[in-house]
Amino acid sequence: MNFDQLKEKAGRYLNESDIRQIERAYEYAKRAHEGQYRKSGEPYIVHPVEVAGILVDLEMDATTIIGGLLHDVVEDTAVTLEDIKNEFGEEVASLVDGVTKLRHFEYTSKEEQQAENHRKMFVAMAQDIRCVLIKLADRLHNMRTLKYMPPDKQVQKANETLEIFAPLANRLGISTIKWELEDIALRFLNPQAYYRIVNLMKRKRKEREEYIAEAIETIRKLLKEVNIEAEIYGRPKHIYSIYHKMVHQKKQFNEIYDLLAVRIIVKSIKDCYAVLGIIHTHWKPMPGRFKDYIAMPKANMYQSLHTTVVGPKGEPLEVQIRTEEMHKVAEYGIAAHWAYKEGKTRNVKDKFENKLTWFRQILEWQNETSNAKEFMESLKADLFSDMVFVFTPKGDVIELPAGSVPIDFAYRIHTEIGNRTIGAKVNGKIVPLDYRLKTGDIVEIMTSKHSYGPSQDWLKIAASSHAKNKIRQWYKRQRREENVVKGREQIEKELKAQGYDPKDVLTEDNIAQVAKKFNFSNEDEMYAAVGYNGITARQVVTRLTEKFRKEKVESAEAILRTLPDVKTFNTRRKTDYGVKVKGVDNVLIRLSKCCNPVPGDEIVGYITKGRGVSIHRTNCPNIKQLYSKERLLEVMWEGENQESKQYNVDIEITGFDRSGLLNEVLQAVSETKTQINAVSGKADKNKLAVIHMTIAIHNVNHLVRVVERIKRIADIYTVRRVMDA
Repeated sequence: MNFDQLKEKAGRYLNESDIRQIERAYEYAKRAHEGQYRKSGEPYIVHPVEVAGILVDLEMDATTIIGGLLHDVVEDTAVTLEDIKNEFGEEVASLVDGVTKLRHFEYTSKEEQQAENHRKMFVAMAQDIRCVLIKLADRLHNMRTLKYMPPDKQVQKANETLEIFAPLANRLGISTIKWELEDIALRFLNPQAYYRIVNLMKRKRKEREEYIAEAIETIRKLLKEVNIEAEIYGRPKHIYSIYHKMVHQKKQFNEIYDLLAVRIIVKSIKDCYAVLGIIHTHWKPMPGRFKDYIAMPKANMYQSLHTTVVGPKGEPLEVQIRTEEMHKVAEYGIAAHWAYKEGKTRNVKDKFENKLTWFRQILEWQNETSNAKEFMESLKADLFSDMVFVFTPKGDVIELPAGSVPIDFAYRIHTEIGNRTIGAKVNGKIVPLDYRLKTGDIVEIMTSKHSYGPSQDWLKIAASSHAKNKIRQWYKRQRREENVVKGREQIEKELKAQGYDPKDVLTEDNIAQVAKKFNFSNEDEMYAAVGYNGITARQVVTRLTEKFRKEKVESAEAILRTLPDVKTFNTRRKTDYGVKVKGVDNVLIRLSKCCNPVPGDEIVGYITKGRGVSIHRTNCPNIKQLYSKERLLEVMWEGENQESKQYNVDIEITGFDRSGLLNEVLQAVSETKTQINAVSGKADKNKLAVIHMTIAIHNVNHLVRVVERIKRIADIYTVRRVMDA
C-alpha cells in the first residue's frame, strides 16, 4: 500500500482536517527516515506507511494512524519524544513512547531486555489500548517481510509471535490479525507441515467448493421461505488452526469438521436463533457441537452461534450464525469498539470497559512484580491461556485461566475474601480447595473472620498468577519478621554446608552488594524472600561467596609460586598437546584426573612412585597436600599439531529447572563442534538444576568457547570447570 492508497481509504471515514494531519505526519516521518532502508532494500518509509495502512483497515482514529506513521522515528532516528510532542501533541507522543523499545539501559541478557520491552508495551496498553494496536500492526508487517531476515531471526520472531502477539490479538478479538500472524509464523517454524496442509487443501478444494455451494443454496432457499434476510458464504480456512487441531487433538486432515463451514450474517439476534432452528430442523445436529457465544460471549467480546450438522451427502458441516455488528467485532475486536471509547454512547462504553477488566490486572502485576521476566510469565499464564467461565451465586460471570480452583475464584472476587477462605461450594456441594473448576460451575466461597490466612500449600494449588501473587503478598506483609529470621537461618546453614564461616561472608558490604544484584532495597527484603521461597538460599550463597572462591584460587596459585626450586609456565600462548619435562627425556607422563589439565593451562609435574610424572594444574587443590615438594618438576606444553589430540574436561552447569533446559545445553555444546562423553543432571525442590558433563576439548581456548556459548542460554546461573579435591 502506498501513501495515496492509504489516504484514499482513510478518507472514506475520516474528515479533511484528520487527513491533513495524517499527511503532515507522513512528510515528517519521510524526512526523519530519509536514507534508511529495510532488509528488503526498500526505503524505510514503506514500513510505517504499511503499519498505518493496517490501522486504516481497522478504521482507527487519526491519532492512532499518526502514531503508526511515527512509531519508529524516536527509536531509529535523531527525533526525540519532545520533538513529537511539540509537533503533534502529547497524545501522539504518548502512543509513540508506548511502542518505542527501551535501549538506554544495561541488561544482563538479551532475554531480560526483550522482557522489559514487552512489559513496557503492556503497561502502556493498559493505559491506552491504541499502543498495542500500533504494535500489532507493526508486528504484522514485519512478519509479512520476514523472508528478508536471517534464518535465526526468522525462528526467533516467529516463536515470539506465537507466544505473545497472536494470543494478544486473540484476546483483543482481532481475528483478522491473529490468523495471519499464526499462519506466517507456522510457515517459518514448520514449513514442512505448513506446505503439507496447503497441498491437502488444494487437492480437496474443488469438491469442497461444490459441497459449500450446495449447502449455501439450500440455506438460502430455507431462509427465503420465512423472509429472513441474510448474507451467506463459506468460512475462510486458516492453516494454523488446522495444524493445531491435527497436532493437539491427534486428528487426520479429513477428520476436521470446520474444513466444511458456512457463515450466516443476519439483521438481529432474534433472526440468529430463528436461523439456528431452521438449520437444526433441516439437518440433524451433531451431539456436543453446539455453542452459544451470544448468551455467553467470549472474553474478547466475540459473539456467535456455532453448530455442526450432518449436511449434504452425510458430511459434517459447521455453521456460524451472527449479526452484522457481531461480525464486525469478530473480525476487528476491540478496534470495532473504538467509537465507544470516544464517548459517543456512555452505556455501551461502560459495558465495553467491563469486558476488559483484565487490563487492570496488568497494572496490578506491574506494581507487584519487579522482575520483567516474572511479569511476562504471569501475563502468559493468565491472559493468554485457555479460560473457564464460572458463576457467582448472584449469576455474575467470572473468567479464570483453565485449571483454576476455588482459591483462584476467591482472590478474583476480592483479596480479603481470598485471605479469609476456609472452604468452597460448587453447584451447592462442598468441594476441596483443589477442585478444578469447569465452565458453568456456580461457586460459593466460605469465609471466616478467624481464619489464619492463606496456607503455603495454596501456592502449589492455585492456577492463576493473580492468586499466587496475592498469597505471596500476604506472607510478605503478615510474616515479614518471621521470614527474615527464617531466611537468614537458611543462608547461614547453606554457607556452613559449603564450608564457609557465616561471620566471614555475611559482612555489611557483601550483603548490601548481593541484595542490590537481586534488586532488593535492603538485606531484610532479601532474607524475607528466602524465607517465603521467593528465591533460594543457594542462589544467594552463590553470589555471597563469589569473591571468596576467587581468593581461594589466587591463594593456591600464590603458594605454588613460592615453592623452592619449582617454576611453573604460563603457556596460554602455546597450542600443543605434548608435555615436556625440563631436563628429562623419555619419561612416562600422565595427566592427572583430579584436575584434567589441557593445553593452555598453567601446569606443574609431580614424580609419582612407579607411575612416572603426574601433570597437574598449578591451582589443583591436591598440589597443596603433597608431602615431598622435592618431587615437583618444571613442565611445559609443546608440539605443533593443534588438532591431533582431545582432552576430557568435567564441567558443572547450574540453572533454573525448566522444560527443555538440558536439550538447549546439549544443542549449545554441539554447535561448538565439541564431543560430549558423559552427561548427568538433577534438580532440587527449589528448581535448581545441576548438570554435570564431560566434554572432549583441544585446549583452553576451545573450553572458553564452550563455556561462553552455554552462558548465553536463558536461565543459566553458572558454568564452571570441576576439579576433584
